[in-house]
Amino acid sequence: MSDEVNSYIGKGKKFMDDSIEHLQKELSKIRAGKASPSMLNGIMVDYYGNPTPLSQVANISTPDGKTLAIQPWEKNMLDPIEQSIFKANLGLTPMNDGEFVRISIPPLTEERRKQLSKQSKAAGEEAKISIRQARQKLMDHIKKAVKDGFPEDMGKRKEDEVQKIVKSYGDKVDSLIAAKEKDIMTV
Repeated sequence: MSDEVNSYIGKGKKFMDDSIEHLQKELSKIRAGKASPSMLNGIMVDYYGNPTPLSQVANISTPDGKTLAIQPWEKNMLDPIEQSIFKANLGLTPMNDGEFVRISIPPLTEERRKQLSKQSKAAGEEAKISIRQARQKLMDHIKKAVKDGFPEDMGKRKEDEVQKIVKSYGDKVDSLIAAKEKDIMTV
């Protein structure tokens, strides 16, 4: 039964790792005034009737720190790319010059920086909620195992172990958010 509890804790840790990974992806989408191809991650383009990731239909580059250049592999993809960027509602305005779709990244105002900082905190809170849900499932599983004959003192140790794991993941979330806020607020 101990192996079963440890296995379940391992699954919980995997779920928490996934939460951290998701948070990192979400934070990479939040721009801090610098152009980055990762800002366009998750944008799907209508490619002959199939939703396809932008990175699979075009080359995305940063000619300078304030501009993104998107060069589709097929010229007829310029309009669908432009429309997909508008639909993504990233606050970016793509410009189609017949060869490239260019996006000029505007400098961040103080108000926009604060807004992005709040967005980062919200993403961090979502990650923490996800981690707490995993904790709740683990605790319920441990309590059920104790009810089914797992020694109570070992159950308490496992609960303490889960609590330490959850705290370490919470600290990871806090440090990711603090680093992102510092990045956003740096002019």
